[in-house]
Amino acid sequence: MIELIQQRLNKYKAANAIEEEQAIKEIIQEIALFGLWKAGFFEVAAFQGGTSLRVLYDLPRFSEDLDFILKEPIPDFDWSSYLKSLLEYLEEFGLKTEVKDKSRMNQAVRKALLKDNSISNQLNLSFYRGQKNQNLTIKLEIDVNPPHGSTFEYMNLDFPTDFEVCHQDLSSNFALKIHALLCRPYTKGRDWYDFNWYVRKNIKPNLRLLQAALIQDGPWKGQDLKINENWVKQSLNQKISSIDWKEAATDVEQFLSRIEKDGLKIWNEQFFTQKAEQLFG
Repeated sequence: MIELIQQRLNKYKAANAIEEEQAIKEIIQEIALFGLWKAGFFEVAAFQGGTSLRVLYDLPRFSEDLDFILKEPIPDFDWSSYLKSLLEYLEEFGLKTEVKDKSRMNQAVRKALLKDNSISNQLNLSFYRGQKNQNLTIKLEIDVNPPHGSTFEYMNLDFPTDFEVCHQDLSSNFALKIHALLCRPYTKGRDWYDFNWYVRKNIKPNLRLLQAALIQDGPWKGQDLKINENWVKQSLNQKISSIDWKEAATDVEQFLSRIEKDGLKIWNEQFFTQKAEQLFG
């Protein structure tokens, strides 16, 4: 099975140690998705977030975490059975992976961690050399009390073999990205990179979902909020005017290829104000 991983890694044509490490993480992410599918996870949950864009739609940036959302709220959702099945499958690949449930049952987002320090010792690598006891870490997060209004789709993947994942459609995924942009208390350049990608793809956000998410969590929590296209553009422009764009570019730079990094040079308030104006076309 390790030969299958090596073949997959060779296709990345990594140019340095960082790209090679990111490629290895992405391969483990794909294997984890298959393991979760085998465990029946996608009967109750959907793939979402930046990694879903990377894996399903070739977003040209690497992404660190696996994010999911329940199709319907399950307050007592427990990772345990899924993680047990996932661990058994990773072992079939010869990976000595540690899986930890980091959830707190009083939190809406339940977390788990995959830690592996065995894969780099089994592969023929050009650059990356994990030190002894150095783990490749992948975080899994799932929202067990999602806002209402998401739309879900299904897509077939073919690594490590053919399987199917349930995922948020792009419009719903975009809505929750805008929620993060407006409500996150710190600057995350990866969010703004993804925002630009959505606008370039002419994707429109699911406003029903965005409104529900804003009322459920963030500065507008509990308010009798009614949003429309103008409200979204005005709110985005207010946020855009407050961003340190050099800081935002630094955050996302390490996840991009050299060509993509060049585009960060024009990140400023004017650039993203124009993107907000293009949002609803």
